Amino acid sequence: GMHEFLVDFMTRHKDQPFYVHYAMSHMHGPILQTADNKPGSKDLYAENVAYMDKLVGQLVDELERLKLRERTFVVFVGDNGTARFGGDRMTIGGRRIAGMEGTLLEGGSRVPMIVSWPGSTPAGKVSDDLVDFTDFMPTFAELAGARLPESVTIDGQSFAARAQGRPGVAREWAYTELNGKWYVRSARWKLNRAGELFDMKDAPFVEAPVAATTTDTLAVAARGQRP
Repeated sequence: GMHEFLVDFMTRHKDQPFYVHYAMSHMHGPILQTADNKPGSKDLYAENVAYMDKLVGQLVDELERLKLRERTFVVFVGDNGTARFGGDRMTIGGRRIAGMEGTLLEGGSRVPMIVSWPGSTPAGKVSDDLVDFTDFMPTFAELAGARLPESVTIDGQSFAARAQGRPGVAREWAYTELNGKWYVRSARWKLNRAGELFDMKDAPFVEAPVAATTTDTLAVAARGQRP
């Protein structure tokens, strides 16, 4: 279905610049059977992960076949945190990530992102830069040599240079909102609507509350004054 449509689109437009947004539905509830499911399977979640991985590999193979691989910037990214049906598997190095979809904890707002462009993006490099979904448009525009609208305020910040391993300016903060609640965070700190400050040095596993007296000291120090 979706996969065949995408392959056909890329094949028809292989000699032209194109942009494709492929919203893979396999890991969103309800978790259904795939074409590769084994009879009587009791782990549809794991099999959907494997099937999605297989489709991504097939798309990359198609880009190779069309001789577009080194001309194509590929981004694989989640659109929100993991839901309850996968929460117990949401670990990194054996440690459980705090929160899940529908929460304003890391497990609800932090998502995986992989970029690949052979010959342009450094292989195997891990970045700690903050990236927001609003950053995608200016990034793609810069890589494609397209001009952004002049009369529109763009919230995003291009990460094209960082993605290519070149010097660039990383985003200093990111804003997240859900159902009227929000937080803003930097690499180290997180401040929510209630005025609570959290130390994110052990994120995404722990979001440590900072005592109010410490918060006052930090705020004064930020203004360059003595407490």
